[in-house]
Amino acid sequence: MSILAKLRLVLSLGQGIKSLTHGLIEKEAGLDPFRLFSEWFQHAKTSGVALPEAMTLATASKDGAPSARIVLLKSFDPHGFIFYTNYDSRKCRDLEENPCAALICHWTVLQRQVRIEGSVERTGREESTEYFRTRARGSQIGAWASTQSASLESYDQLVRRTTEFDQKFKGQDVPLPPFWGGYIVRPTRIEFWQGRANRLHDRLLYEREGSGWKVTRLNP
Repeated sequence: MSILAKLRLVLSLGQGIKSLTHGLIEKEAGLDPFRLFSEWFQHAKTSGVALPEAMTLATASKDGAPSARIVLLKSFDPHGFIFYTNYDSRKCRDLEENPCAALICHWTVLQRQVRIEGSVERTGREESTEYFRTRARGSQIGAWASTQSASLESYDQLVRRTTEFDQKFKGQDVPLPPFWGGYIVRPTRIEFWQGRANRLHDRLLYEREGSGWKVTRLNP
């Protein structure tokens, strides 16, 4: 671990201890969960937490069989939380059959997590294209080469497919695959969890109520 990484870790641990003692107060949290999430997310980004945008995405099939995996939060606003993926993957088959999902952002050293539940829908093609253009070329080629969640004979097969698409798009911009794009989770519930001493944690639940939100404190 580099000296810089160690310094960031010490800083994060110190901020985590501060959060443990200060807690999550309703007056400070306010009535807008997106504002609070933005504050927590920016705090995680500046505190040295590795991959602060990593979040667990839980889905369920039409039969109710659950599955979960880590995805990356790419953007958010008062409409919802957006991630991108291959539309042929298992997660997307679940979402097409049962368009509801749960997300968890967990920043361990800060002793914080955010639980998000809501309905899910695809983002527009234009929005997906705009994001796809920001990806590194290798990641763009990889999106074409991988038939995500399908069986694979060997890693060499994936390498060959990657080489084929690299040659196909040589000298030109890589277009957005027709089977690839974004989803937006439109929340109906957002819970903020702040660790406290003796496991007497703070939990504030925001539930959609008309055009606003109802805030409730929960037992730990």
